[in-house]
Amino acid sequence: MRNFLKGIVVGIGGIAPGLSGSVLLVIFGLYEKTVNAIGTLFKNFIKNLAFLVPLFLGFGVGVLAFSKVIDFFLQNYEIYTRYAFLGLVIGTLPLFFREVRKNGFHWKYYIFILVAAVAGFSLFFLNRDLFPAVTDPNFLQSMLLGLAVAGSYIIPGVDSAVILSSLGLYETYVSALADLNFRILIPAAVGLGIGVLLFSFIINQLIKRFYTGTFSIIFGLFLSIIPNVLYAEEGTLCVPAGTGQWVLCIMLVIAGFAFSMFFGNLEKVIQRFKKTQTEEKV
Repeated sequence: MRNFLKGIVVGIGGIAPGLSGSVLLVIFGLYEKTVNAIGTLFKNFIKNLAFLVPLFLGFGVGVLAFSKVIDFFLQNYEIYTRYAFLGLVIGTLPLFFREVRKNGFHWKYYIFILVAAVAGFSLFFLNRDLFPAVTDPNFLQSMLLGLAVAGSYIIPGVDSAVILSSLGLYETYVSALADLNFRILIPAAVGLGIGVLLFSFIINQLIKRFYTGTFSIIFGLFLSIIPNVLYAEEGTLCVPAGTGQWVLCIMLVIAGFAFSMFFGNLEKVIQRFKKTQTEEKV
């Protein structure tokens, strides 16, 4: 049940602009377990399946249940929604960096982070909307949508909204989920399945051999996508119009930051509470 509930949150992160679902897995301490379970799926099939099923069910519920909600707020209150997401994203940074340093950290890894951030900024920010918007994708384009989503979900710091926007597929993705358009969703699911297995195997091998280096690069990529949170689908920057809007947007950033920090540390708070209760009983 705990993994199912976390999967719902990860699903919401997967469709929210800038809020990477895989980063949430890192913060929840489930990322390594997840990519290892997928990458070695058939080696310990029953054990891996028992771990992945509730997580993926929750993920599916999160995506389907909240796609219309997020779409509604983006359509009607876009500027406020994006600044709230900005706060949520910034709030994940210290939690994510804590995971990067978990197995030891050396100054050279700051270079990894910087290079990845610059490369990611050049790719995701300076080259937005590389392709025109696709409104009626064919089978291969729908599979590409699934592959792109798989890469963004498996690789922390690669935002699906940014990748799909660059490919001209983001609006198609959100509307297909909201309308349950199976003509698009079925081939996308095929691409998603192939991509998840492929990317999980590659990332799993990299983490086992180069944990800190791999996560340093991923953290740099995550830093590079933050500016995209404030860009609308038309490619325009969301800027508050007046003092009132600025105040409300800043409050939303602070609220989003506080929520991320609280939610990211919730597991530790619960564990400390349980430990205290046990000690009191003893």
